[in-house]
Amino acid sequence: MATGFRPVSDARQRQMAHPQVQAWWQALDCGFAPVADVFEECLYEALTRFTKPQMEAYIEAARFIGKLGRGPEPLLAFLEEWPSVVDATGGDQESLLPPVMGAIRAMQKSPNSKAITPFLQTLAAVARRLPSVDQLRAYIDIALDLMARTSGSIHGHHTTFPSPGLPEFFLNAPRLLGLLATAGLRSWTEYGIRNYATHPERQEEYFRLESADSMAVLQRERHGTLFADVERQLELTLRALWRDSDLLVPYSTAFDELRRPVPYYDKLGMRVPDVFDDAHGAAGTVSGIDRYRAVLAHMVGHRRWSTPQIADNWSPFQRMAVEFFEDCRVETLLMREFPGLRRIFLALHPRPLADACDPETASCLRHRLAMLSRALIDPGHGYTDPVLLEFVQRFHELLATAESSTAEIATLALSYVARTRRQSDQYARVHFDNTVIDYRDDNRQLWKFIEQGDEEEAFDEERKPQTAEVQQGLPPRHYPEWDDRSRTYRPDWVSLYEALHPSGNAADIDRLLAKHAVLAKRLKRLLDLLKPQEKVRIRYQEEGTELDLDIAIGSLIDFKSGVTPDSRINMSHRTDGRDIDVLLLLDLSESLNEVVAGSGNASGQTILELSQEAVSLLAWAIDCLGDSFAIAGFHSNTRHDVRYQHIKGFSERWDDTVKARLAAMEAGWSTRMGAALRHAGRYLAARPADKKILLLLTDGEPADIDVDEPGHLRADARKAVEELAAKGVTTFCLSLDAGADEYVRDIFGKRWRVLDRIERLPETLPSLYMELTR
Repeated sequence: MATGFRPVSDARQRQMAHPQVQAWWQALDCGFAPVADVFEECLYEALTRFTKPQMEAYIEAARFIGKLGRGPEPLLAFLEEWPSVVDATGGDQESLLPPVMGAIRAMQKSPNSKAITPFLQTLAAVARRLPSVDQLRAYIDIALDLMARTSGSIHGHHTTFPSPGLPEFFLNAPRLLGLLATAGLRSWTEYGIRNYATHPERQEEYFRLESADSMAVLQRERHGTLFADVERQLELTLRALWRDSDLLVPYSTAFDELRRPVPYYDKLGMRVPDVFDDAHGAAGTVSGIDRYRAVLAHMVGHRRWSTPQIADNWSPFQRMAVEFFEDCRVETLLMREFPGLRRIFLALHPRPLADACDPETASCLRHRLAMLSRALIDPGHGYTDPVLLEFVQRFHELLATAESSTAEIATLALSYVARTRRQSDQYARVHFDNTVIDYRDDNRQLWKFIEQGDEEEAFDEERKPQTAEVQQGLPPRHYPEWDDRSRTYRPDWVSLYEALHPSGNAADIDRLLAKHAVLAKRLKRLLDLLKPQEKVRIRYQEEGTELDLDIAIGSLIDFKSGVTPDSRINMSHRTDGRDIDVLLLLDLSESLNEVVAGSGNASGQTILELSQEAVSLLAWAIDCLGDSFAIAGFHSNTRHDVRYQHIKGFSERWDDTVKARLAAMEAGWSTRMGAALRHAGRYLAARPADKKILLLLTDGEPADIDVDEPGHLRADARKAVEELAAKGVTTFCLSLDAGADEYVRDIFGKRWRVLDRIERLPETLPSLYMELTR
């Protein structure tokens, strides 16, 4: 296992085959191997955003940062984050780069050079909260003022001691700017400087948000309209205008970094944010109390006119479309009753540009629906798409003489889905810009679910993500990491690169299965007892085992009528009774190359080879049961380079292609477990199964070469497991470390098992799976 940063080898440089990549690498003049490992991916992301002169400035700035003598961390942070910074602030790199580089030079010339790394690491998260060059300059001015006034000196002439609070200020800046405007941040910082400039420990606590007065001043400087200040007015508005007296329950928006709560209502009351800022847009300013009124009006509209629909037979795309159409229906009815609401709704509703989303690179589903939503409530929308205009007309025809109904609107929405569905809607990258309508509730009241029926997955089946969507060389995906000391997330802390695992010789796996033929026969008898027998139809198939007469006749009628017929006229059958999705996540760290100790291992097998045997048997067993499953592996080389490799996707069969990837498994690097769990859980959480299991096979506790605190990655992995549990994903760990009892219990609670005799792994792993899914 690597013990530190290593120089770039000649072989690694030769892997940069493209001449332009080599040219940029030579211009960077860098000798850090961690930078070389991710340079191509960072360059790919930058080239999608920058012109040639901007690329030259980007590389020149990176070269300067790499020569500061601070190691690879600040350079990695700059290469990974700078394209996102420029993108968030409008793409004006020429205006943005000088103040950022000026701040870096100022810190380098002072004793505060250690603060350069956290400054660059959090800059992208800060830029997303301050999306203009002027705002980011103001942020940098605040930081430099803090540095100048809290850096110490011996005789009062030359600065010799670094600012204790500056690194903590940078680390907490994204969280602070989620709560404060720039003016509030300046006031909060000024308080800390004025009161703790001569008390290093107290100053560090203040800027780390650990002192009581730090939190008190933070709450005092929070901007916007507080719910507590307008609660009485809102209750009177509900009673007077809507004849509704339900309880108003505020929820906190202060400290939720990952999940942005949205309004909703249930049997316990109407849930609204505890604070609303004034909204500023091209249509004017909407005060905080008017935003509350819009939220309450929208929820009242649903309570009055919406009827729950059975959601089991509809895909997520269809449900999303129904929600957009129904939201517009209730708002149209609300504006009929109180025309003054039109100004507020239109001012708060985003106006997406027609060409803002590129369907070649991202899913434009949300973008299309947001445009449609705007057009449905705004007669002056200005869009020219013929399909959009057709459905706007049909929508208003439904509401011309009556209130219509949720069922009629749902029929219109399903028709819209059939006309506008695209293959690119399945892309993992979704275009979210200017599509969030934050005064609308989450529509949980619009759906009701029943037991699974014959057509449960009828629409979803055709739109499952295809393996081809997982490409090599994808830009990094950034994940937060939990800091247990400060009890907060470090935003965008880990860079995870996913790719398709290389292939080897599939015959190697067949030989491993043949080696365990006796065990396979014993497992087969158990599998036959577990395998469900009943059959369920899967309708709406382009290819199937038999013709679906109802759909075929409907398609023939459509064809005769001049309407494009539905080509999904076949149906097939699947075995019912087990609705389980499993993702097997393999720790591929360097320690798997160790030889298994014990007299039973005369052949000198490594842990990796035993893992291949066990995973092969498990995959064969799951395939026999008919359960949906995927396999992936991970390892890491610092937080900047976590590698996640797809071995088998949910939509792939257990065949020679998958076996070839499994045969090529190699071990290396370290085990940054939290990021891998979050990424794997992201795929599982999106699956429609009733039971979702993430089965982790590891031989050690979380560790990485850039982490000195023993418990940090353990706490982050525990937090990741808690996050997945909240999403309905069950995480179970099978550890091959005989001394793992203490830390696996800390991370996984009761869902773990330690295998003391590693040589028994091939028979234990399939048996464990059958126990988990029985």
